[in-house]
Amino acid sequence: MLESLTLLLICQLTGEVVVRFLDIPLPGPVLGMVLLFAGLLIRRGVPKPLQDTAGGLLSHLSLLFVPAGVGVMLHVTRIQDAWLAIGASLVLSTLIAVGVTAGTMILFGRLSGTRDSDGEDR
Repeated sequence: MLESLTLLLICQLTGEVVVRFLDIPLPGPVLGMVLLFAGLLIRRGVPKPLQDTAGGLLSHLSLLFVPAGVGVMLHVTRIQDAWLAIGASLVLSTLIAVGVTAGTMILFGRLSGTRDSDGEDR
């Protein structure tokens, strides 16, 4: 487990260093996970210890939201002052995301030939 955690943290650190060094507008951990993914593709699989460690982290994922919740509670007065703008942006961005996702699914369904223009299976 320690080796797997070390691998995950090394990938994240590498991503952070590359992003800062090259001034790339991308979060370092995202680049680190891309590097990890590329390494796993080259290896052609995920080692069992890494699967177990990742599964353990994912099973406790809710704990990682505690700092965000504390941050929200810390700035609750700011949120109260801007609740309308925050609510409107959340609703609008959700609707846009749902629309883009639906459009993408329809487009890929048509391009793959599995569905016709009415959405019926062929």
